[in-house]
Amino acid sequence: MIGYAFMGAAHSHAWRTAPRFFDLPLAPRMTALAGRDPERVAAAAVKLGWDSHETDWRRLIERDDIDLIDICVPGNLHAEIAIAALEAGKHVLCEKPLANSVEEAEQMTAAAEAAKANGVYAMCGFSYRRTPALSLAKRLVESGALGPIRHVRAQYLQDWLTDENAPLTWRLDKSKSGSGSLGDIGAHIIDAAQWVAGSSITGVSAIMETFVKERPVGGDFVGLGGVGGADGPKGPVTVDDAAMFTARFDDGAVGVFEATRFALGRKNAMRVELNGSKASLAFDFEDMNSLWFYDSADGPNSGFRKIQATEPEHPYTGNWWPVGHGLGYEHAFTHQVVDLVGAIANGEQPTPSFADALRVQRVLAAVEASAEDESRWTSV
Repeated sequence: MIGYAFMGAAHSHAWRTAPRFFDLPLAPRMTALAGRDPERVAAAAVKLGWDSHETDWRRLIERDDIDLIDICVPGNLHAEIAIAALEAGKHVLCEKPLANSVEEAEQMTAAAEAAKANGVYAMCGFSYRRTPALSLAKRLVESGALGPIRHVRAQYLQDWLTDENAPLTWRLDKSKSGSGSLGDIGAHIIDAAQWVAGSSITGVSAIMETFVKERPVGGDFVGLGGVGGADGPKGPVTVDDAAMFTARFDDGAVGVFEATRFALGRKNAMRVELNGSKASLAFDFEDMNSLWFYDSADGPNSGFRKIQATEPEHPYTGNWWPVGHGLGYEHAFTHQVVDLVGAIANGEQPTPSFADALRVQRVLAAVEASAEDESRWTSV
């Protein structure tokens, strides 16, 4: 694995946990962790459970005792690492969004397609797909329970940047992150909406805004942000703080999307709602073990009913706790490992593939292009 911060910790937990709760066809061994700082990567390897560490990611690709590369670094490094790993015959798990541009994502997808011909697979880490309640939503749509989809609305609301003195992290630097709320959290709802609905976005009209133009370059870094020095030097914020767009889907549905890190009081409200001709469903990650479902056949006085997605027949939950004992954020990453290892063992393409992630990248690019062109309708 390359990188050991927020996503590195989440992925490490998943690699440690998956074989202890699921009967995997292959046994993952956490062989080596890579990071640039010798002392910090050594400490992280011990803390997170890795057998060894390297200070150059290229050494991981050169090592014969490593079969898979897990990429948990900023987006500007994804393409170089993923392509080198695939060309060396290593399977790849890459965090989202796939890249910082459509061109990079296309190159990565081409490398993944070439590698697949040799039995080497690549997957992009859109982990919310593995939340049991959202996976159940996908099942309901596929069963025809909703009928044709008419509306798709999705939001991802956080508030960790509302403090104007929060420090200038790499997530606020376009050269490293590619975009702000759009790519960081908007990519998740784009992928989730297209995946659950089973259709693709064909065009968008968008606006984007950066509310705080400069932030402290230093400070106390905590979690995703922290507290900067109000009187110290500041640097420019080069990404969006909020992105909103309307969309059309290839099956005739229309959509509304919103991603922001300035929604005070919303900590991780990743929401998806679909309205069909027969029924509706709604999901909010802040109540992640629940799925809300409305069936028009129940009559006008029925309303939405809450499905507690913790039954053994619900996706993934049978391998965990008794009914009603909910799961948490980290479990989606464990399920991601389970699905990835199973696909590799069966010689099958894991999903979402790099081609799936490229579809998301093209939507991100269309949103940026529309916002820069006075919200003009832009095809994907």
